[in-house]
Amino acid sequence: MRETGVSLGQLVLALDATLVRLVEAPRGLDRPVRSAALIDSDDVRLGLAVSAGSADVFFLLGISDSDAVRWLDRQVAAHGSPAAIFVKEPSDTVIARAVAAGTAVVAVDPKARWERLYRLVNHVFEHRRTDSLTDSGTDLFALAQSIADRTHGMVSIEDAQSHVLAYSASNDEADELRRLSILGRAGPAEHLGWIAQWGIFDKLRAGPEVVAVDERPELGLRPRLAIGIHRQDGPPGFEGTIWVQQGTRPLADDADEVLRGAAVLAARIMARLAARPSAHLLAVQQLLGLADPDEVDLAGAARELRIPLDGRAAVIGFASTGADPRLPDVLALSASAFRPDAQVAAGGSRVYVVLPDSGRTAAVVSWIRGTISTLHAELGLDLHAVIAAPIAGLAAVAGARREIDRVFDSAQRHPVFGKVTTLAEARTTVLLDEIVTLVAADERLIDPRVRALREADPMLAETLRVYLDCFGDVAAAAAALHVHPNTVRYRARRLEQALSTSLSDPDVRLLLSLSLRATA
Repeated sequence: MRETGVSLGQLVLALDATLVRLVEAPRGLDRPVRSAALIDSDDVRLGLAVSAGSADVFFLLGISDSDAVRWLDRQVAAHGSPAAIFVKEPSDTVIARAVAAGTAVVAVDPKARWERLYRLVNHVFEHRRTDSLTDSGTDLFALAQSIADRTHGMVSIEDAQSHVLAYSASNDEADELRRLSILGRAGPAEHLGWIAQWGIFDKLRAGPEVVAVDERPELGLRPRLAIGIHRQDGPPGFEGTIWVQQGTRPLADDADEVLRGAAVLAARIMARLAARPSAHLLAVQQLLGLADPDEVDLAGAARELRIPLDGRAAVIGFASTGADPRLPDVLALSASAFRPDAQVAAGGSRVYVVLPDSGRTAAVVSWIRGTISTLHAELGLDLHAVIAAPIAGLAAVAGARREIDRVFDSAQRHPVFGKVTTLAEARTTVLLDEIVTLVAADERLIDPRVRALREADPMLAETLRVYLDCFGDVAAAAAALHVHPNTVRYRARRLEQALSTSLSDPDVRLLLSLSLRATA
């Protein structure tokens, strides 16, 4: 992380009272914070959180009071007092122990999603540095607050999938739809259904006009203004929405004009953020070989990420059977809970996790299987994973990622792998698949006798494939084909006659086998 961070007070203020509440800050709010880590009960029970010492704030997920106190004592002894811990419904015991250690306690709304908090905190670290906290030209949070100041309302900025990207400060006048949206929960179904029923979403996507949403007291829905965010450069496209909820104070007379200008600024900021990754993400991309090879600086990336350059590392690639924009965030959340020093980046539809100095591969495999199972049960994600471990430090990460991609590319052509596989387990299948793919792409490399056989007698061609796969074992081939062994012997003689060759020649068997696979 950068040495220039934000203060604890700036972080809490940016997250808003809707999401978090400061309980105690025994050393004040000026402590600098630059990084966050997630700790769960397994980390405490198994002692897996020892590498989390470099983090400044910690999210305690589902940890009992006794485990939280025990973890905090170990953390203070090993690494010093953390700047803050974020806890849902912190007990008096945990608060007292944290205050005694000089650690601030921040209460998280029980309905908040941890992945929402994780994403927003990292956004604050990357885009709310002290030199840009009030620059609405570079930060969506600052833009949202500027809109709120001008319109006298409460502002939220969402992407095209209605995920909140940034928001202004809330007060007691925030309605349920705004509150739940900021917490990362879906808005009440009746609210969203009513908005959709009146065609508001259609209007927002259709053009850059301000849309008024009437009050619905029976639903607890306050009046709103909204405007669609549309791409400014390149082909037209809907990028998201700016919402302005009215409180007890009327919105400004020129609120419509403010929103039209804000939509243009929001589109520019979103385009810049999408096109220019953060320094942290760029460092991870460099490790994985996803960035410009001329700009790769492994030592610099290791310093940026605060991870060791050497040691036994691991790289895990995840792929989903269907594209899902949630995948990078939910995997980052899970990986950070498993290992606070885990590094995550997406490359196209795939997501890669780097575990520096990873230790035992068995623990990594156990985490992967648990993550795949949990995300399938909770979010319906159908994931596959490929593991490269152990590898010789960060210098080997990019090569391991390329090998992982070879496995995924092969699986797309021939889905024969299980949910979790290693490079070693997949090597034979991948190499053979790539060889066959190259042969199939060049007609000159395919034995014309095989193609003629397939066209003239498909049954005999299938017998040849099975016979070769069984290494000439007549009994095994007969069992696979569900025929008598004498039938296989008869067909083998016919094949030798038709192909004008001997099936006992190893070179012939190799050539015929490759040609059969290439024409399958």
